[in-house]
Amino acid sequence: MQCQRCKDQTATIHLTEINNGQRQETHLCEMCAEHEGLAIKSQIPLNELLSTLLASQSSPKEQPVAEVAAEDEKSCSSCGMTMREFQKGRLLGCANDYEELADSLEPIIEKNQGGNTTHKGKVPANAPEDSKKQIKILNLRRELEDAVENEDYENAAQIRDRIEHLQ
Repeated sequence: MQCQRCKDQTATIHLTEINNGQRQETHLCEMCAEHEGLAIKSQIPLNELLSTLLASQSSPKEQPVAEVAAEDEKSCSSCGMTMREFQKGRLLGCANDYEELADSLEPIIEKNQGGNTTHKGKVPANAPEDSKKQIKILNLRRELEDAVENEDYENAAQIRDRIEHLQ
């Protein structure tokens, strides 16, 4: 599409104005848009935009700025990864980062995984019912151990009953 003003260059700026219910479109090249006094905002690369948005969402808001800065400077003893580098690149440096940076990573992981901080895996939809049942029993046994360890005996009794029912 050609610029409506100079009719020479390709139009890269497309404006749509609606006045009193009437729609008016204007197509201009960058030079003519500048002559018209339109501010042209340079485009931000998509990966930079997403990184900025993700970093702003995942930064802890309740902590004082000094504490957040101190957490950003903690680094992994194996690879040297810091939280600041993680927030920029969204990738960890090594498996050890999960333990070394746990205080900062746990809220982010919990938020992104709907409150879960441990991997539970998935059961294929076409798995035999017997296998699904055995997996459910194993998960319930882990829950039972946790309940007993935390001295939550009422919950432990309910879990025990669910295991017996499944068996």
